[in-house]
Amino acid sequence: MTPNPAVTVYDLRPDAAEDCEAFARIREEALPFILLTGESLAYDLRHAHPDAHYQPLLASVDGEAVGSAQVGVVHDSPKPGQAYLNVYVRPDHESRGAGTALVRTAEERLRGLGVTEVFSWVLDTPADRAFAERRGYRSSRSAHFLRLDLTDGSLPPLQSPPPGVEVLPGTDFAADPRPLFALDAETLADEPSDVDYEMTDYENWLRGTWNHPLTSQELTSVVLVDGRPAAFTMARTNGGTRYGTIMTGTARAYRGRGLAKLAKNDSLHRARAAGLTEALTGNDHGNEPMLAVNKWFGYEICATEVRHVRTLG
Repeated sequence: MTPNPAVTVYDLRPDAAEDCEAFARIREEALPFILLTGESLAYDLRHAHPDAHYQPLLASVDGEAVGSAQVGVVHDSPKPGQAYLNVYVRPDHESRGAGTALVRTAEERLRGLGVTEVFSWVLDTPADRAFAERRGYRSSRSAHFLRLDLTDGSLPPLQSPPPGVEVLPGTDFAADPRPLFALDAETLADEPSDVDYEMTDYENWLRGTWNHPLTSQELTSVVLVDGRPAAFTMARTNGGTRYGTIMTGTARAYRGRGLAKLAKNDSLHRARAAGLTEALTGNDHGNEPMLAVNKWFGYEICATEVRHVRTLG
């Protein structure tokens, strides 16, 4: 099944704690800009939507886990037949066949599910882009990873909300987070992307976002205008000193008033007060308003990925 007999590709199981930790370590070495733990990965596997056919893969060389792949179907898009495949190999084990074996195994599985288009995020390096292009993937849009040091005193001062505007922590919505689901769905639909998403499944959102083990309801911030949720920033932490925002957005009716900046400013200050030292986020290259907001906070681009797509025959 694989081009190198020393390479073995196998499914990750949620009950295999050692493998889940190995997957997380590989991702940390290859892509240290996204928060992931073995525990959160096992949770994702247990709670994935059945239509997503979500199945992470591990590749081992001579019994040592050296490569990982996120594989799944884009089930929440109005266009059928789309999937994603993101491959990461430990930097000290590249060019040993693990990446090739992961791609071949994943594509074979996706063909069996009727997938016709595969999207893949590829680090913007000559070697990574050449790897994707040799396998028939063509480049599309790009996105940036950004980092902010919360210890150097450069975070802009905490802003006071204007009259009629209030900022609350996410915990104030613990009893009924549905207003945040509506905000998340509306902002996701307007994000620049190669894939159109329709977030309509509230229960799936509860499992995969709001109740996710990495989500910090305490550090999530929500802006209310005249008592109505209008903007938010959703926060995650990994149990250490790092903090990340996975979505910041404003309802269409309230855009252009600086509310997203207000929400993120509140969340960042509470993260720093909680002892977190590093803030991470990501932005599509075409999302100029959010890039401007993050630049104002002092975020700096630390890496870039390029979306690639392949049509499966």
